[in-house]
Amino acid sequence: MTKNNTTISSLKTDYHFDNFFNISADFICIAGFDGYFRRINPAVSKLLGFTEEELYSRPISSFVYTPDLQITIETREQVYKNKPLLNFENRYLTKSGEIVWLSWTSMPVESEKLVYAIAKNITHKKRMEEERNLLIANLTQINKELTVLSHKTSHDLKSPINNMLSVFSLIDVSKINDPETLELVEILKLTSENLKQTLNDSIDQLVENESMNTQIEEINLNESLAEVLVSINSLVHDSKAVINIDFSAFEHITFNKAYIKSIFLNLLTNSIKYTKPNQAPIITIYSRKINGVNQLIFSDNGLGFDMDKVKDKIFGLYEKFHSNIDSNGIGLYLVYNHITSLGGRIAVESKINEGATFTISFKY
Repeated sequence: MTKNNTTISSLKTDYHFDNFFNISADFICIAGFDGYFRRINPAVSKLLGFTEEELYSRPISSFVYTPDLQITIETREQVYKNKPLLNFENRYLTKSGEIVWLSWTSMPVESEKLVYAIAKNITHKKRMEEERNLLIANLTQINKELTVLSHKTSHDLKSPINNMLSVFSLIDVSKINDPETLELVEILKLTSENLKQTLNDSIDQLVENESMNTQIEEINLNESLAEVLVSINSLVHDSKAVINIDFSAFEHITFNKAYIKSIFLNLLTNSIKYTKPNQAPIITIYSRKINGVNQLIFSDNGLGFDMDKVKDKIFGLYEKFHSNIDSNGIGLYLVYNHITSLGGRIAVESKINEGATFTISFKY
């Protein structure tokens, strides 16, 4: 290759690299093992609002949102041990005080004491997820309260209506000589009977609506769990989770398919999310029959709970028991409502740093 061709090739390589580096909307950065940026693209300064001088002069940790700092430092230490980082999410604080979510992919080069990283701004996605989860939780709560109110109202009205009809049956109309009074009594009796029929129709419609909204069918547990595992495949893979499954006691259950998948999803992601530091999650899911009752057992080796403190709150809406940045206090609330709305029960056994075991008892 001639000198001229070598120069052109070099310029071409630099040109493409600089273009890629400078026009990317994603964060592209090179950081030293000392915790400082060595090179950043314009997207970093644009999103965070700091000048390049400020970004280079301060430790990277100083830009991390304080509640996420500890897990960020722990994760970074793993990267320094030559472990690539995939899809790590944390929050940064902009110069104006706004919180932004970033998803990082980082590759260490130990010989250079450098980390090459790309981060995507997933703030919009996180806000959408949070709004969706809050909406689902609120709608679930509202629907539950309306259903209880409807049943209570129906129950409370039945007694006085029946009492009223009983009174009419005791009235001896042959002793009423005034035609107008007799007519009024008949009108009141007919109105009460119509009211009772309307109330019964409303109750029937309420039961029918509940049945339509919560379709019960025979479900294959292995198939439902497999669908959920496919949807969180990268999360399971990245966490190196070991999942032991045994549905030999029974493989089919009469339940709502969407509910069982939601139960699997929330319990699985919680077990991975709340695993102990530097320890792969070990999750066991199996079926069993106790005194004729079908039960699903779900256990893990994670952080666990202090049951003396949380036993009355564990399934409450917005209740949080760990400092994980992704915790929103909705998952276990949904699990509880899915199970109890179809007549089932769920119990928890747990100790701090000894994992948790959820026992789900089905009605059918």
